[in-house]
Parts: sequence; C-alpha cells; structure tokens
Amino acid sequence: MKIICNQKLLAHKIGIAQKAINGKTTLELLKGLLLSAKNEKLKLTGYDLEIGIETYAQAEVIEDGEIVVNARLFGDIIRKLPDSFVEIETDDENNVYINCVNSRFKIKGDSAKEYPRLPEVDDEDLYNIPQDLLKNMIKQTVFAISQDQTKPILMGELLEIVNGNISLVAIDGYRLAVRSCTANNIINNAKVIIPGKTLIDVNSLLSSEDEDVKLGFDDKNAIFMINDTKIITRLLEGDFIDYKKLLPREHNSKVKLNTKELLNSIERASLLSQSEKNNLIKLSIRDNVMAITSNTDKGNVYEEVSLELEGDYLDIAFNSRYFLEGLKNIDSEEIFIEFTTNVNPCIIRPADGVKYTYLLLPVRISSNI
Repeated sequence: MKIICNQKLLAHKIGIAQKAINGKTTLELLKGLLLSAKNEKLKLTGYDLEIGIETYAQAEVIEDGEIVVNARLFGDIIRKLPDSFVEIETDDENNVYINCVNSRFKIKGDSAKEYPRLPEVDDEDLYNIPQDLLKNMIKQTVFAISQDQTKPILMGELLEIVNGNISLVAIDGYRLAVRSCTANNIINNAKVIIPGKTLIDVNSLLSSEDEDVKLGFDDKNAIFMINDTKIITRLLEGDFIDYKKLLPREHNSKVKLNTKELLNSIERASLLSQSEKNNLIKLSIRDNVMAITSNTDKGNVYEEVSLELEGDYLDIAFNSRYFLEGLKNIDSEEIFIEFTTNVNPCIIRPADGVKYTYLLLPVRISSNI
C-alpha cells in the first residue's frame, strides 16, 4: 500500500474511527485501525465487536492495499506531524513508513487478513432524519441512561417508530426522558434498543448540515450513515420498560415558570448541597411563588422564582443534579411542571410545544431540609 493524504484530514478521520476502539480489550488486533486504500480513497475502520466505524478520506492512492496499525500510536504520530501531505507506505513484512516534510517514522503494523469484518446491514432501505433534529433528540435524552451494569438494557435507549412518529427514550430508575418528533418520510414501524455509548458517538459526529442521517436496522444491528462515515452497532437484546405506564395521567398542581430563572435559582440553591449524598433541594409552591431552599451543615439558602399556578399548594424535594440536567436540555423560554403529590414523580415539559417529556422522582422530605 502506498498513499498520500492531507495531514489535517487524516488526523480528523483517525479521531472518528478511534471512537470504536476499546482500550480495555485484551485483543491487540482490536486496538488497531484497519487502513484500506483503493479507488483514490483511504478507508479507516475501528471495531471492538460491539460497535464499528468506517470513515473515508480522500487520498492519492499510488498502490492499493490494507494494513492494521495501532490506533493510539498511529493517531498520535499523525496529529503531531506538520500541516502538509503525509506519505504512508507498507512493505511485505507489515512495516509502515510515514513521511511528512522532515519527519520519518517506521512502525510495525499487522496483516489485515485476521481483522474482523463489520456485520453486513442492508443500507438500501433506510430512514432519513435531519442531522440537527437527531442531535437534539440524543442530547435531550442520553444523559438519563442508566450507568448500572446490572441493568444492561437500561444502558441503552429505546428507539421507537410508530406511524411516522419517532421517539428516543432513556430511563435510569430515577428519571425518564422522552423526545419525540414526526418524520415525513418514515413509513415502517420499528422498536430497537441502541447502546448509550453508540448514541454518544453518533451525537459527536452530527452537525447542522442539510444532509440527513440515514438510519436502519436488522435483527441484531443498527446502522447510521453520516456523510462519509458509517457506524454499525450491535443492538441490546431484551424488553425495555413500558415507559408509557410510568407517565402520570393526571395532576393536582401545574406551574408555569421561566426556564432560565428556575435553572439559575436551583444552581445557586444547590451550591451548599453539592457534597451531600442526594444534593437535596426543597420546592415550596404557593400562589405565585416557588421557594427553593436547602439546609445543610454548611448553612442554608433561600431562593424565589415567580410562577403561574393551577391547582394545589405543594412542598416537594428533589435531587438537584437530576433536576438541573433536565432543565439544561430544554431550549424553551418557559416550562410547565406537573405534580400529583410530594411522593409521586413530576413531569417537566417545554411550553413551546416541542415533544419532550422529563419525568423525575422526588425525594422524601425530612424535617431538616
């Protein structure tokens, strides 16, 4: 193999393919990137048997070929080279020669013959979703994925397509985040569970470009095609929680508040409780004011936020971190919060009509909060 490629472009593409490399693997070959040169393009592949990423870089291909190189070492070398053109050449003993301006490297590669191939997923019949829409959907839900490895199914998100309506759902046992939208060109229904790590990687590659993301599934895998990059991931197996049954059907109190004012007040109120186990804050809802308080060994704090109230007065407590994570992912200027009792979950929704629901469990109030 012998190619010439732009250094900045190559470094960028290495960074993309490296997202699929699991540094904890004991298989040396899976710590490597597969480089494949053909038809004036260099294909870079990373694969850890769970997620695989293929991405392409335009290159002058002088001689076709394939080689596996250690992802970390190769990436570090390319990123440190001058902003110029890089010449990469291999020999019959899998040595890799990297030349750029006055820099010369020789590193050991591996034969591409033993490198595992990514699963084949039919990419003919795919769903199209605007990049900025999918990016927003992932951002508003992925933070609520469980980190509990004893519940692997909740370490992914449910992607559900029903009659042209697409939803992403994340649950971690304390909160639930659902973001839905209507896609005009989606016909077939689907229900799959995508690993959270994959969605984080996909999100990092999305932009506000006009070109849509192409998305598809088979029984075991999902495929995302973003410009000249393909991500294939193994789906999580099992039954996701029936999240619709968790959503309260009625409420006793409903408030309307300014999102930014509430966010700022809770951030200040939580300063004293950040080192506490549950980061507790107490909300006291009256006619036109929400009082936010926190009492700890370090002191106490009192904040007030104006609101519009429909229904009953209420005193309720929450983990401030969980509350803030929901608020930070709402772009609407105002929000609605619906309460049933001080021991039932509340529902937070944007007031601008965006189909986003954030459910949060309260913490039982003790007298010293």
